[in-house]
Amino acid sequence: MNEKGSLAFSKAFSKPATLALGVVLGAAGLGIAHETTKGSHPAASVKMADNNEGPSSNSFAPVLKGVLPSVVNVSSSKVTKTPETDAQADSFLRQFFGGQMAPDVPKERREKSLGSGVIVSPEGYILTNNHVIDGATDVRVTLSDKREVKAEIIGSDAKTDVAVLKIDASNLKPITLGDSSKVEVGDTALAIGDPFGVGQTVTRGIISAKGRGNLGIEDYEDFLQTDAPINPGNSGGALINDRGELVGINTAIIGESGGSQGIGFAVPVNLAHDVMDQILKNGKVVRGYMGILLQDVTPQMAKAFGEKDAHGVVVGDVTAGSPAQEGGIERGDIILDLNGKPVNDRNQLRNEVSMMQPGSSVKVTVLRNGSEKNLTVKLGEMPTETAKAESDSNEESTKALQGVEVSNLTPRTAERLGVPSSTPGVVVADIDPASNMADSGLHKGDIIQEVNHQPVKNVSEFQSAMKKAGDEPLLLVNRHGQTLFIAS
Repeated sequence: MNEKGSLAFSKAFSKPATLALGVVLGAAGLGIAHETTKGSHPAASVKMADNNEGPSSNSFAPVLKGVLPSVVNVSSSKVTKTPETDAQADSFLRQFFGGQMAPDVPKERREKSLGSGVIVSPEGYILTNNHVIDGATDVRVTLSDKREVKAEIIGSDAKTDVAVLKIDASNLKPITLGDSSKVEVGDTALAIGDPFGVGQTVTRGIISAKGRGNLGIEDYEDFLQTDAPINPGNSGGALINDRGELVGINTAIIGESGGSQGIGFAVPVNLAHDVMDQILKNGKVVRGYMGILLQDVTPQMAKAFGEKDAHGVVVGDVTAGSPAQEGGIERGDIILDLNGKPVNDRNQLRNEVSMMQPGSSVKVTVLRNGSEKNLTVKLGEMPTETAKAESDSNEESTKALQGVEVSNLTPRTAERLGVPSSTPGVVVADIDPASNMADSGLHKGDIIQEVNHQPVKNVSEFQSAMKKAGDEPLLLVNRHGQTLFIAS
């Protein structure tokens, strides 16, 4: 199991044979890929909340009576192939066949997993997690009245970990959808699912945080965090408020043992609903695209840009020919708001743009050289991109930034870094882990192209620029072909 620090992020679903956790995901890339789906489907008749009345007593039993029939068990299976080997028998037989043996024949076995789901329409549409049904060849849903029904995978989106199923059954009781944008920290939260396959279970807690992102669990993260206990098998289950309205789809947990330790995450229902609508309408999820590399504005970066407060997000790079470039956005701009809504961090802006329709226009307010500018950007469709680079430099190097060793960027080094040989700048050959720059975000293999907005093409120019920059320079670096700002 991969760990982040001393803690592991786990998908909250289980395999009944071993009660094992799902796969732990690492940091996600920026490229977008669409999951294969089965065409368009009619819109689901979901029921939206229209009241603010909570439970009439300290018991949530009256609320749960109406909600529990909406939460189902989801079991999936897929065929996997593994080599059939026996180490002792293999060693024994090789003595007689001189090491010349037929290759192992892969053995097929059926792997089963358990999760949960939520009925969201009378037509039989169910929201769950992508990782619950990913790769499945057979999916079955068990309703609260013990009926078992075969489910069809309508579509899924791995980037948000949302999937849509459909069952053909009568007397279904869909849940009422709440508005996750109105959820507040401290609100009561009830998690419903089938942990470890023991049966439908309800746990209680509160909303611990909103807008959790940059966790490396999914590509697009805007999680609701809750301390309502969530365990393996809860994936795809319901997170409801005290009125019985669905506010999230339980997705992941964080803990040293893989079990619940009071930190669980749910996909907000507004995001899950938007993904479902796109799948039903288009057969896939299409995301809006601006073509900019975003960075959160730290206090150090704000100071370097001459700003008193750290607010908005800074544009580290603009893709050539992108909607952002055509709309007038420039590298170094600080985006303050989108369509009149303040921008707090890059995760928020990235998520909001991604769920907008390609072709739509957005109003962007940027801060450039101390002055605000209003721009209009017509969004494109998010392309699929991959980037890979490795660093290596054996050229003569020098130290002009404390703890950082740089060298001239040669054609050979540029090729290994995956950038054109004409790329200007100096490459970071080494960083002292004890230096301040080790914590700044500067990496070995980064190409420093500017110091305090002054271009540098070689080590000599870099040294000269550093003498003028002082102790807290603002660096523009090229990483894997994209630029970003780093403040020490």
